[in-house]
Amino acid sequence: MSWSSRLDAVAPFRVMRLLEAAQAREAAGHDVIHLEVGEPDFPTPEPVQAAGQRALAEGQTRYTPAAGLPALREAIAGHYARHFGAEVDPSRIIVTPGASGALLLASQLLVEGGDRVLMADPTYPCNRHFMALAGAEVEAVPVGPASGWQLDAATVARHWRDDTRLAMLATPSNPTGHMLDASALGAVADTVAARGGHLLVDEIYQGLCYDLAPLSAASVAPQAFVVNSFSKYFGMTGWRLGWLVAPEAAVEPLTRLAQNVFLSAPTPAQHAALAAFEPECRDILEARRRELAQRRDALLAGLERLGLAPDQPPQGAFYLWLDVSRYTRDSEAFCRRLLEEENVAITPGTDFALEGGEYHVRIAFTTGVERLEEAVTRLGRFLSRQEGA
Repeated sequence: MSWSSRLDAVAPFRVMRLLEAAQAREAAGHDVIHLEVGEPDFPTPEPVQAAGQRALAEGQTRYTPAAGLPALREAIAGHYARHFGAEVDPSRIIVTPGASGALLLASQLLVEGGDRVLMADPTYPCNRHFMALAGAEVEAVPVGPASGWQLDAATVARHWRDDTRLAMLATPSNPTGHMLDASALGAVADTVAARGGHLLVDEIYQGLCYDLAPLSAASVAPQAFVVNSFSKYFGMTGWRLGWLVAPEAAVEPLTRLAQNVFLSAPTPAQHAALAAFEPECRDILEARRRELAQRRDALLAGLERLGLAPDQPPQGAFYLWLDVSRYTRDSEAFCRRLLEEENVAITPGTDFALEGGEYHVRIAFTTGVERLEEAVTRLGRFLSRQEGA
C-alpha cells in the first residue's frame, strides 16, 4: 500500500520504542528507573485538578472560540506582563491543543514548499518534522559548547540564503537544557528581521530555569512567533494545552487555520488552566522548580564521579545531554544494553541530533534524588564493563 510521500520526512521517535521496552521489563517484574521521557513524576497541581473537576461538574464541555477562552487568553497575557515585563495583547494569543498544535499552526502559516528553515542540531525532532510536513527544507545547523548549544546571530547570518524564510530557536532547549540570554536572543531577532524573515521561538520549558532568570522572546522581539505549553512548567502534560503568541497581523489567518484544523483546544483543560496562574498554584510550581534544580545538581555530582558530567551544565528544562563517545558510537545500542543489563532507561541522541547523535544520550532528571543516585550507581557498573570489554 502506498502512503503520502510527506511521511518520508518524519522519522520514528526512538524514545517511544525504548519506553515500550522499559514498560515491558517493568511488567515482567524488573525495577526500571525511567529517565527517558520528558515528563516529571509530579502530578498536575491540585488547584488545577480541582478547577478541571469543577468545569466538568458545571458542564463546561462545549466548544470554545477557536482562539481559546477569552479569560484564559487574558490570564496568559497577564502572566507575560507580571513575569517578563512583556505587554502582550490577549488578542495575539491563540490557545492550542498542546504546543504541538501551536507548531502546526505556525508551520502552516509561515512556510511552504521550497522555503528553507534554520534550526539548531540537536533539537526536538518534531520541530524539524512539522516544518518538513509543511513542505519546507530544514537546515539543521550543528551547534555545540562553543555557542552554548544554540544558534547565535553570526551563525544565522552565515547560513541565511535567499530562500530562507524562518529561523527557529528553542530556549531552554530540548535536549541540552541551554538558554539564550536577552542580548543573544535580541541579536538573532535583529538578524532575521534584517533579512525579511520570521523568527519562531519554542519556549515550552521557559519556567524551568535554574541559573538564569526566565526570559521570553515576547519581551525582546515583539514580532517573533512564540510557542509555549502548559505541559512542562505547569505540569499538565495529559491535558494537551498550549498557546502561540503571534504578531497582530497573523492573528486572523492563524484563527482561520485553527477553526479548520482543530476547532478549539479542549474545553475542560482550558478552564483548569485558569487556576495555573493563581498564587497558590504558583507556589507549588516554584517549589517543584527548586526540586528539579536539586535533582539536576545531584545527577551532575554523580556523573562527575563517573567522569561524564558535561562541561556546561543545563541552565533549564530537565535534561542532560551527555557525550558518551568514550564508550560507543552507537547510542541506540548503548541505551538498549543499559536497559537490558541495568534497568535504566535513557534516550539515544539519534532522536535529537542528525550529527553526533550516535555518541550522545539524553538523561531526564524527572524522578527523585534517591532514584537518580541509584541510576548513577547502575550506570557506573555498566560503564565499568564497557571499559573492560
